[in-house]
Amino acid sequence: MAQRATETITVDASPQRVYDVVTDFEHYDAWVSDLKRIEVLSRDAEGRALEVEFRAAAFGRSTTYTLHYDYSHAPAQLSWHQIEGDLTEMLNGQYLFEADGDETRVTYELEVELLVPIPTFIKSRAAYRIQTQALRELKAQAERSR
Repeated sequence: MAQRATETITVDASPQRVYDVVTDFEHYDAWVSDLKRIEVLSRDAEGRALEVEFRAAAFGRSTTYTLHYDYSHAPAQLSWHQIEGDLTEMLNGQYLFEADGDETRVTYELEVELLVPIPTFIKSRAAYRIQTQALRELKAQAERSR
């Protein structure tokens, strides 16, 4: 059974600035702490990353997964779905970027299904940790570099 979670944070930067940070995959290693390696595997006609392979720390070990990104609602939304993964059967999600005065309300929705059975409370805790850390790091990067 998939675990779903949603978290929101307010960032002191424009929606376009936050979107630009999220889609600048080549620079994730500078601000995403659990990331060990990232590689853009393919791009669309506009040069945006379509398939991206990640190697990250997870559950006390490393995991590798590949995500396919959907820009059809950009820059208000960036969504993705997993196409390959060694620990996850599903890793789908989206960021929503909403202007709130001079700030941006960022909502991160995540749906995760692991390949091995794990109690629901552990999956919930892991999803919350992933989202909270990702949003804090995104906020810090967007506000630092505006």
